[in-house]
Amino acid sequence: MTLKRVVLSILTGLVALVVVSSLYESFSQPQVTGQLQLYQSDLLLQATEWDELESAEFKQLSNALLGAKPLETVTKQYQSVRKEAVAGVERSQKQLATQNNTLDPQLAKYEVAIRQQQQLIDEIDLKVGIIATQQQNISAARQRWQSLSEGDSSVADMASVLLGLWQTPPSITPMAETTITNQLNGWFQYRVLEQLYTLDDRSVDLTQLRSQEQTAAESKLVKLAAVGTMPVLGCIVGIGLLIFLAVQWGIRRRDSLLAKPLSPWDVPWDGEIIWQVLIVGFFFVGQLLIPFLLQLSGLSFATAGSRGRALYSMIFYLLMSASGIAVLAGSIWTYRPLPTDWFQIKVLGRWPLWGVGGYVVALPLMIAISALNQQIWRGQGGNNPLLQTVLQESDGIALLLFFLTAAVAAPLFEEVLFRGFLLPSLTRYMPVWGAILLSSFIFASAHLSLSEVLPLTMLGTILAWVYSRSRNLLAPMLIHSLWNSATLIGLFLLGGQ
Repeated sequence: MTLKRVVLSILTGLVALVVVSSLYESFSQPQVTGQLQLYQSDLLLQATEWDELESAEFKQLSNALLGAKPLETVTKQYQSVRKEAVAGVERSQKQLATQNNTLDPQLAKYEVAIRQQQQLIDEIDLKVGIIATQQQNISAARQRWQSLSEGDSSVADMASVLLGLWQTPPSITPMAETTITNQLNGWFQYRVLEQLYTLDDRSVDLTQLRSQEQTAAESKLVKLAAVGTMPVLGCIVGIGLLIFLAVQWGIRRRDSLLAKPLSPWDVPWDGEIIWQVLIVGFFFVGQLLIPFLLQLSGLSFATAGSRGRALYSMIFYLLMSASGIAVLAGSIWTYRPLPTDWFQIKVLGRWPLWGVGGYVVALPLMIAISALNQQIWRGQGGNNPLLQTVLQESDGIALLLFFLTAAVAAPLFEEVLFRGFLLPSLTRYMPVWGAILLSSFIFASAHLSLSEVLPLTMLGTILAWVYSRSRNLLAPMLIHSLWNSATLIGLFLLGGQ
């Protein structure tokens, strides 16, 4: 065995240890999906307060977007997320109980996961109680708040304030309004402040509050329409395109777009080059070396502010992209000139049709696979940590940097590596469909989150199939950019409440 292969073997073992460890760690981490459902539910509640929805011309819109009984709908969504969080706490507690070594660093991660999930459960109980008061179920609300106020949770003070406002006679503490404005937002804040101002006979503040709520409700209705209707419209178009492809296959068979054979690439290098680019260029340098060097430099994502986290993410991704492309270019440099169908970027052509078509087809397929994935993981399995960061971000500059990283830098680098290099290289050893599936699985696993493996494998398959047909990297780059852009815009709209 040559020295190069010895080094590659050592690096592969190190990378495998890190990847497996990261995937295992993500098992006990909550998904951001539940948080997204709750943010959307909060939007729904705020939109229901718009007075214009009671008029005849908006009644149909109201029922379509909000449902006939929005309070019941939101309560069910909160209870569903709570059930998943409780199951997550139980799983983490079982895993914690099996750890015999008290010095094991995994213990701290399980404890953090338990605390995060328990905090989510407490916040849900607090808010479900507020919803119950609007359904005139005061006793159920007080029962939830009583247990919270007696514990040591982060919402104990808020629960005590709520108990005072909805008891007979009411009890209003001096810090009640400050606690409400600091710990609640949106519809929940309006409802509790309304109760406070009514009990305190503050008619001027109550009038101003209702005026503010009307302005906010109209804005939230627009956001809700964007978040709820745009994906639905895209799904309808995507389903129509899938039906067209199926009908074409039924009529034309071998000449149809689905059945037409996929041509393999002419691959001038062997598996060692594939191994070298993936292990050294992507995993070792990108996932291990660059984070280590950034840590030595004093840069830290966890301790940075809003713009600092966004800038750190961009710097990290640009360094990873530059180093990955450098290793790729160096690895295949001696094989120049490359065959004509490698790394093709043709500005003139039908790549926009392939890109937009691939994106709308991906929508219904990804929704279906995500629903299945949710049933498998039940709110666990982790997520890209940037999703939660972006969801809670409000700084415009930071959001722009996150957007440029996810919607521009990521599609450019990842499509060159996974579709431009890995997919064609694998066709030396397997049929094109096998290369599509394997490269998509590697692409999904590289995101180091168990809950994302299945949906990202589906997305990667669509990206790879489109590239195999179009032979133009601009097509999967466009799909990837549209997907990440839509995801981030949805997070911006949901988070900016």
